Amino acid sequence: MLELVGITRSVSLPDGQILEILRGVDLQVDQGEVLAILGRSGSGKSTLLNVLGLLDTPTAGSYRVGGRDVRELSDGERSVMRGERFGFVFQQFHLLEGRSALENAAAPLAHASWTSYRTRRQRAAEVLTSVGLEGRLASRPHQLSGGEQQRVAIARALVRRPSVILADEPTGSLDTDNADVVLRLLLDLVRTVGSSLVLVTHDPVVADVADRRLELDRGRLVAA
Repeated sequence: MLELVGITRSVSLPDGQILEILRGVDLQVDQGEVLAILGRSGSGKSTLLNVLGLLDTPTAGSYRVGGRDVRELSDGERSVMRGERFGFVFQQFHLLEGRSALENAAAPLAHASWTSYRTRRQRAAEVLTSVGLEGRLASRPHQLSGGEQQRVAIARALVRRPSVILADEPTGSLDTDNADVVLRLLLDLVRTVGSSLVLVTHDPVVADVADRRLELDRGRLVAA
């Protein structure tokens, strides 16, 4: 489903030097696979996730999504593919503070021409129910615990039924009990809908839940 070949990502520093963040990354992610990518802070994990999710453009190399080379896509086509194919879960929940849990979960459907307002709210309510928040639909983020906020973020990621979920330290802001519950919930949901999950983490315990583990070390992917 996702295939990266020789992907590099570098940036120019103020002193003119070039910082290589990703260095010749080769990676294939299959449909329905749960993949964990381990790495220390600053190892390039988030950059790799941004490349996978079409939020960042590699400096060199090729990236195919469903067999299509993303270099051939216009900005508009990349945006459409990002919205249709990918769901994102972050360590910081990035919920809209002035919106309810239902409105936050429905947000990715706002520009979907095939959905009516009623359909968007109905689907969001269904996904929130699946994460155990059926009684919290009207609650705003400040009225929710950290674990509940991350459940809303997971519902938001899944509401469009994407083929790939990209999760960046999704339990990093939670205590141990909430982290375990949220991680298991995320795994159960992606396996139920058949999505692939790419999980980046610094925690080997979190990575142990995956079907496959890799480590990003100084910009290169190696076996973990």
